[in-house]
Order: sequence, then C-alpha cells, then structure tokens
Amino acid sequence: MNREITSWFSPALQSEMPIVSYGHAGFALLFVPTAAADYLEYERFQMMDVLAPYIDGGKVRVFSVNSINNESWLNNNMAGAHKAIRHNQFNEYIYNEVLPFIKKNTSEETPIILCGASFGALHSMNLFLKRPDLIDGVIAMSGVYDLAEYTKGYHDEQVYFNSPMQYIPNLTDESILNNIQKSKHIHIVTGSGAYEDPESSKKFAGVLYSKGITYELDVWGHEWKHDWPTWRAILPHYLETRF
Repeated sequence: MNREITSWFSPALQSEMPIVSYGHAGFALLFVPTAAADYLEYERFQMMDVLAPYIDGGKVRVFSVNSINNESWLNNNMAGAHKAIRHNQFNEYIYNEVLPFIKKNTSEETPIILCGASFGALHSMNLFLKRPDLIDGVIAMSGVYDLAEYTKGYHDEQVYFNSPMQYIPNLTDESILNNIQKSKHIHIVTGSGAYEDPESSKKFAGVLYSKGITYELDVWGHEWKHDWPTWRAILPHYLETRF
C-alpha cells in the first residue's frame, strides 16, 4: 500500500498540519478523526488493514487529517466564543487547503467523500452540508448531529451554524439545497449497542427528509457498540456495496 505523509503551515489554523494518504487511485475518502485524535488514528485502529483490498485495488484513495477539537470544543480552559472561532478556522482549513491538496494529488474530477465516526461524523456531515459544491458526499458513522451536545451549555450563532440539526430545517438557499439533493452518497450509519445513539441518527434523517434530501439511514443491531470494531465492519461493507 502506498503511504505518504506531508504537512504544511496552515494559514487558517496558524499551525503545522500533517496529512496522510493511502493508495494510488480511485475516489478520495477524507477521514475526520474522532474526538481529539490525530491524523494517524484510523491507521492505529486497523482501519487501513480492513480497507486494504479497496485501497490496493485502486477503488479508493484515503486521506486523513488532524482533529483540532482539543483546541476548541474539548478545551475546558477556553471561552465558548473562542472555541467557535477555532472550529470555523478548521472548516476553512478543510475547504481552502485540504480539498485543493486532494485535487492536486488526484485530479479535478476526482469525487471527494468525507467520512467520520462519533464526533468525526458530526464534523463530516457539517462540512459536507455547508459546501456540497466542493464535497460529493459523506459516510457518517455513530454520530450526533447537533454541536450543542458538545458545548456544555454554550450557544451562539456559530454553534447554530455548525449544528446540522439546527440549521438544516431553516435552510432556504436553493443553490445549496440543490447541490445537497444531487448527492448520491449521504449515508447515516449507526449501531444500537452500548453508547450508541440511534435515535439521534433517526431524528436527523427526518430533518433531511423534510427538506427533500435523499439519504440512507442504516441502523445496525444491538451487538454493534460505539467502538472501532463496529466502524471497521461498517466501512468496508459500504465501500463494497455502495461505491
């Protein structure tokens, strides 16, 4: 498996940000880490091992970036407004730096699908829904789609605009809605076991339905917990059957 690590000083985040890629061809799958994890998290938890047939076979090229949640919503020593600012800087880093990097290292025509689990599912879904002109779809695993779940009571305009459960019901911009509606890959997947919250996925699916957005809601059984074995089962299944 071809594996490459690079980094650059991010203008948006004002820090050095590494990114890793795996593979040589196929559509681009961009991983957003869980919680406060780094760009090698998915590798450490053997996700690349189970995806190896699809990566080596040229079906998908995987990219993974660092989380900055420990510099925003998971930083207990930072004011809520400053957390929101840092969060938006991360969004700009993805849109203005990471996506062009992927296009440069693949092609302008390469589809980009975002993927994340847990907190990464929320970020992946939010990033896609805000810029469906740049991102082609999302695989969101075991997510809760309201940022207020992580803000410890803090709420402002930026929490609202980064919480799909809050802003999608009021979205009226037809150009954004049309681009979202064009996507064939909005996958909301969750287990029903320990620490999973399938009701959050169902509620969010209902919000998408109310806006005429086509999606897939896939609720797995009670044997599937909020943990890596579940996500290592989900993702290769989706690459095999949906792409």
